[in-house]
Amino acid sequence: MTGGLKRLILVNSYLICLFLASFAQADNKTLLVVGDSLSAGYGIDIKQGWVHQLQLKLDREQLAYTVVNASVSGETTTGGKARLPKLLETHQPDIVLLELGANDGLRGQPIKIPHNNLANMITAVQNADAQVLLIGIQIPPNYGARYTEAFAGIFARLAQTYDTALVPFLLEGVALNPQLMLKDGIHPTAEAQPILLDTVWPYLKPLL
Repeated sequence: MTGGLKRLILVNSYLICLFLASFAQADNKTLLVVGDSLSAGYGIDIKQGWVHQLQLKLDREQLAYTVVNASVSGETTTGGKARLPKLLETHQPDIVLLELGANDGLRGQPIKIPHNNLANMITAVQNADAQVLLIGIQIPPNYGARYTEAFAGIFARLAQTYDTALVPFLLEGVALNPQLMLKDGIHPTAEAQPILLDTVWPYLKPLL
């Protein structure tokens, strides 16, 4: 076999591999995460965050999904609602995980603001023919029991109204464990991230 023929075979093999890889990637469905610092990996390496670990889990289980993490630390439901149309247009997701509201609650926003914003976002996702997984959050009782309970109830009411899947509380088993929270008492540590993923996974898996 001549050197020129060998080079031609190698080039053709390389092009075939690129084609197959591109085809496989194009065939992947898209899972979009729209969240705040809890999903953006605040205070830790982003690769330690539960969203990145979700991609690894999907890969291990040979589930053809590409995870797009559009989470922004400090994001409110108002900011998320403003960003969502462009995100839906750009990524055309099959599933959208909505993890927002904590910053609204920590700022003492009237309950109707996060409720209405999340309702608007759910409707936008459903109108884009994507499934919604709403991720619930609770806040510390800084504003009194009445506000805290009303805030926590937002997510269950929305899930029932719009018939969406719901993770009741993202920080279940984490929030009250000081060893799993950063010094600010708000954000989970790197060690807590697998627990967050385990909390989300049972509600996400039926949507895949």
